[in-house]
Amino acid sequence: MSQKYEQLLLKNQICFPLYACGRKIVGRYTPYLSPLGLTYTQYVVLMVLWEHREVTVGQLGGILHLDAGTLTPLLKRMESAGYVTRARSKEDERVTVVGITEAGEALKEKCKDIPAKVASETSALSEEEAKELYRLLYRFLEG
Repeated sequence: MSQKYEQLLLKNQICFPLYACGRKIVGRYTPYLSPLGLTYTQYVVLMVLWEHREVTVGQLGGILHLDAGTLTPLLKRMESAGYVTRARSKEDERVTVVGITEAGEALKEKCKDIPAKVASETSALSEEEAKELYRLLYRFLEG
């Protein structure tokens, strides 16, 4: 490829290793989440709700960097499974509030060891390198 198109080489794209690593890491969660009937995205929604108990769809989207078009069908499936509730806000009925149910809360116990299990399988980085990567990724997300 000529120098004129050097910027189009896959090896020169920051997006590709981020994308590939993201897929690889999310894939490591699958053996632990599948038996629970959860996808990775449902898992991170539950993590937000375990922490906050109740959030608006807008807040959830902001925290997870997901749009309402992605969240709405996901939350409908989670509601059908009995893990979350969705209700219109009393203050503004244009806003949907998502809350965790007892069944959703009960999944916390089944999920509590997943982060350590996945971390033990991703030992390509030292603890210090992993912390630095975490810091840089969040700096990128916030920028």
